[in-house]
Amino acid sequence: MTKTAWVFPGQGSQALGMGVDLANLPIAQEKYAAAETILGWSVLEICANAEDKLSSSLYTQPSLYVVESILVDLMRDRHQQPDLVAGHSLGEYVALYAAGVFDFETGLQLVKYRAELMNTVAGGQMTALIGFNREQLDAQITATPDVVLANDNSDGQVVISGTPDAVEAVISAIKVKRAVKLNVAGAYHSPFMEPAQAQFQNALDAVPFTDAIVPVLSNTDPTPETKAEVLKQRISRQMTGSVRWREIMLQLPQEGIESVVEIGPGKVLSNLIKRTCSDLVVANVSTAADLPA
Repeated sequence: MTKTAWVFPGQGSQALGMGVDLANLPIAQEKYAAAETILGWSVLEICANAEDKLSSSLYTQPSLYVVESILVDLMRDRHQQPDLVAGHSLGEYVALYAAGVFDFETGLQLVKYRAELMNTVAGGQMTALIGFNREQLDAQITATPDVVLANDNSDGQVVISGTPDAVEAVISAIKVKRAVKLNVAGAYHSPFMEPAQAQFQNALDAVPFTDAIVPVLSNTDPTPETKAEVLKQRISRQMTGSVRWREIMLQLPQEGIESVVEIGPGKVLSNLIKRTCSDLVVANVSTAADLPA
């Protein structure tokens, strides 16, 4: 049997219309109704009509979690099961749901609170860098206070996070092919998120986790893990820690993974995996039409 990993994208992969084609499926209807009770607003309405809100963390993160979780349920309904899971930033919550660590409602409540807290931390900047010398970049980040490597996505694509002055200082000091400022409220995945993380920890402590049914590769520790207490410790560090996606991708072949399915809108993770691990077979499930028969 082919060993398969399911991976889940995070903020930045959202797209107007995502999840709308699922609305008539009973599994989706149940989840959309449950989500509206928890959130106080309709994920379907936001995804269908409100592009401005869909770009705000308050709406993006819960919407992605809901749509991706529904796709997980639909995959299971078709007797599909992964051998390993991983998610990029927000996507790690869907990975934990897919691994049976918590139920849909528990995960959504955590994601809702996470989005609210992250939205309160203003004044920071995140910028994606494409095409650079890795050693030069690492040295410049080390030499510059108030900036960190937030997303280590691949050898040629990262995101740095910190104060606007510090981020701009790093960019101006190195040769970079392209720098794209991200439309986010604050310096996510950096020490600037410590006040938000401290508040989030209280909510996390109150939530029971169960051991995962398949191994999870976490953003803060890209090694396979199933123990509930370890997975909780890892997710608790995620808000201030770097997303080590490059290492997660490199770990996949080490775990005997031969195929990867990106579950969620877009092909961001698929494209990164194709460039980094060219021997892996990569597929996408972002709509009902993509689901296996």
